[in-house]
Amino acid sequence: MSIKRDSRQRRARRSRMKMRELGATRLTIHRTPRHIYAQVISADANSVLASASTVDKSFDGTAKGNVEEAKKIGQLIAEKAKSAGITKVSFDRSGFKYHGRVKALAEAAREGGLEF
Repeated sequence: MSIKRDSRQRRARRSRMKMRELGATRLTIHRTPRHIYAQVISADANSVLASASTVDKSFDGTAKGNVEEAKKIGQLIAEKAKSAGITKVSFDRSGFKYHGRVKALAEAAREGGLEF
C-alpha cells in the first residue's frame, strides 16, 4: 500500500464526513496525471447531478492534464450544475492540495457561477 495514497484518502474522508454532517451538495474532483474529473453529488450521496471530465466525448480538448484543461472542466461543470438548478455546493478536493489544476478548476467553477 502506498503511504501517500493512504494519507490522501484519510484527508478526503475527514472532509467528506464534515460535508455529510452539514448535508451539503458537493463538487468533488479526482485527478490523475493525464485527466481530471469533476462531479456534483447530491447531499444524500445517492446520485450524481452533473459531471464533466477530460475523457468525455463532449469535451473539445486534447487531454494533456494541464491547468488550461482544468479551467475548461471547471467552466463546464459550472454550466452543467446551473442547468440542473444547483448554485451552492461544497468543494470536495478529495484530499488533493489546493494547488495547480485543483485550484484552477475551483476558480473557474466560481467564475462560472457556483458558490462555495
